[in-house]
Amino acid sequence: MIIGIPTYAERVRHGPWDEPCALLPLAYVDAVQRAGATALLVPPTRDPDPVLERIDGLILSGGVDVDPALYGATPGPGTDPPSPARDASELALTRAALSRGMPVLAICRGAQLLNVALGGTLCQHLPDGEHRRVPGEFNPHTAELTAGSLAARTAGGEHVRVLSHHHQAISELGAGLVVSGRASDGTIEAVEDPSREFLLGVQWHPEVDPNSPVIARFVSVIAGG
Repeated sequence: MIIGIPTYAERVRHGPWDEPCALLPLAYVDAVQRAGATALLVPPTRDPDPVLERIDGLILSGGVDVDPALYGATPGPGTDPPSPARDASELALTRAALSRGMPVLAICRGAQLLNVALGGTLCQHLPDGEHRRVPGEFNPHTAELTAGSLAARTAGGEHVRVLSHHHQAISELGAGLVVSGRASDGTIEAVEDPSREFLLGVQWHPEVDPNSPVIARFVSVIAGG
């Protein structure tokens, strides 16, 4: 199994060099490899088809805020500066993957991007607390998942402990998506499309949680397990 994970361009200082690099936190790669699959790091691209022809599933990672202009909003005071190249590349990959019926797991920013790709909108800021307390740390809390949903089957139950770090969330749902999980404050924690084999967005970070079965289950479904 080959799982594609988009990287993003960011300027990095390493040794004597200060230059743009294609980046992805290693936790995603490690989680995919622990699940028995191969992670293919996808550089920013405007042509997703050659990539999608070589992978069996797509993981959309976390990161900076999606540009509000993509869902018809103006940036709020706490919204990150836009990353047009990343947004364009990941939207192209997502839409092309969906058109092929490819299994997609979207994580944190990835879930928000998936919602925007399908015509949905985002809440640009949540108060610090359940979803983000300390900069640079993941916050544990509980997600309540719909019985029988793909989210519950993938996460291993209806009441699951998750690790989050985000200040934005899904607002109006994109076409075909249903809510299959919420936090105690009502924030959407999981969305999915029941008409597809595997299309799941989670607002938490299973890649950093060694007890989470989400990525392993994603790989298992692709493998036919």
